[in-house]
Formats: sequence, structure tokens, C-alpha cells
Amino acid sequence: MNFALIGAAGYIAPRHMQAIKETGHALVAAYDINDSVGIIDSISTECAFFTQFECFMEHAWRLRRQGDGALDYWVVCSPNHLHGAHITAGLHMGCDVICEKPLVSTPAQLDELRRVEAETGRRVYSIMQLRHHPAIHELRDKVLAERREERYDVELTYITARGPWYQASWKGDPRKSFGVMAEIGIHFFDMLHLVFGDLQHCSLHYHDEHKASGFLEYEKARVRWFLSIDAEDLPEHIRDRRSTYRSIVCDDESFDFSNGYADLHTVSYREILAGRGFGIEDVRHCLETVHRLGLATPQAPHEGEVHPWLGRLAMSASGSKN
Repeated sequence: MNFALIGAAGYIAPRHMQAIKETGHALVAAYDINDSVGIIDSISTECAFFTQFECFMEHAWRLRRQGDGALDYWVVCSPNHLHGAHITAGLHMGCDVICEKPLVSTPAQLDELRRVEAETGRRVYSIMQLRHHPAIHELRDKVLAERREERYDVELTYITARGPWYQASWKGDPRKSFGVMAEIGIHFFDMLHLVFGDLQHCSLHYHDEHKASGFLEYEKARVRWFLSIDAEDLPEHIRDRRSTYRSIVCDDESFDFSNGYADLHTVSYREILAGRGFGIEDVRHCLETVHRLGLATPQAPHEGEVHPWLGRLAMSASGSKN
């Protein structure tokens, strides 16, 4: 099958290119406003490339008129605020669309995408690769097997250090990225729903351009969570060895899933191509969670709801003032 990709110069695009290659298909067209896309040659030296969206669209329509050369899948790796427009363009081109998270920024925009799906007869799939991670499967199996009535006590910590480039890029502009909770947190809110059921209550304790923390109550769990792109938040014992720390502690049992991400995009593609991809309704819950938290005003946590990382942050700030 033939694939086109939007956002070819971005950080995540090479994983999509590799997934297209490893599933035995062809990347035939790509677009980005930036031209640092030499990596395409490692996937295909026949891929047409454009730095103007209008020229990219004209080429896509020309392929469609050729019949056998028409595009089958339209891959969206562009900045988050452009996802809705680029998804819609792909659907109207007659393609099924594979899009990076988050699909869009609000539930209302999801409803609009549903309408375009109905109009075009095509489908939108979201990349939610964490659903395929072995550690998450292990945790879900544990919860399903135990069938206990009392809620689990869960502590979720995700720190992925980002340098000055991050704030200088579109990712550092909340109008384009929708903020740190959408950019790095949505996978984890999706995972929590997958493992612990529907969200029943949420509160936000802290939020700035680098980190966020709060409390979520699901059917089967009470979750204290902390997300950060600040290297200073990394545990001291790993700072010199790696820049990312991912951890879930469930009733004092730790599930470290810092590794195991290398081929999850390829796994996601295989599932989509086999008809088992995650569509709009599959990801609505996590987008709604991010949307609710984005509208919330940070408030002081109740007893037992504060994440330890946030507690240390408050102590550090207090010490600096003294």
C-alpha cells in the first residue's frame, strides 16, 4: 500500500517511516516546511518530497487520478494544533489516516472528525503505542486477575528531560502543543483508563510550562501523578545515565517501563493494518481527561493525594525563600 506523511522533519516521523518499511509498504510522498529530511533516503529514494502544502496536495490528487498509484494511508506527524486540518485533508483525499497523539485538542473537535469520517467513509487511527507495552499488559493482567473491590493506590511518575530547544519550538507554545499534559501526558492518562476503568474525579495541583501534577480517581484506582520535562526532576541515580524516567507504583509494587519502546510504532502499524487500530472513540476518554485538566485551576491537594515529587518541589521552593 502507498503512504503519504505530513511532518517528515519532526522528531517522531522516523519511527513512522520505519514502521511503514517494516510492514512492507511504500512511503511515496512526504511534506514538511523544513527540508532536513535526508532520513527519507534510508526508507525510500523514490519518495516525492514537498515544502509547500499546496504542492503536496496537488501531487496527492494526481496520484489519486492514477488509480493504482493512489494513496491508501495518510500519516499525520505535524504540530498538534494542525492535526485536525491535516486529518480532514487526508480523509477527503480518500485515505485512512494514522495520526500521532493527541488527535485534536477538544471533544468537540473529535465530534467534527466523526462527521468527516461519516462523510468520506474513511477512518482515523491514533497512535497510542503505550497500549502495546509489555509492562502495561502485566499491570492490566494483574488488575483483571485480582478482581478486588477496593481501589488500588497508584503513583505515576513520568519525567523526560528536554533542553532549551523544546521551549523554542512549537512544543513549548501551549497554543500549538496544548501544553505539557497533552504533549507528554495523554499516553499515560490513556493507560490509566485502560487498566483501571472510567475516570470519576480529577483535580489539578500544579501546572506550569515544564511540569504538572494532580490526582485522578478511577473505578479501580486512586492515582497521584507527576509529569515533567525538567531534568532537575530526574532521580539522582539515573541523571548521568539516561534522560527519561517512567514509573508506576501500584500498591507498593513497581512497574518500571522506561525501556521497551523501540518497536512499538511498528507494532501499532501492524495492528492498524490488521483492522485492530484505535479509532476516535477509543481515545476520547484520555482527550477528555486532558481537556478537563487544562480547564482546571490548580488547588491545594487533600491529604493523601499529593505526589511525592510535588511535595519535594514545594519543600525546595520553601527552602529557597528562606
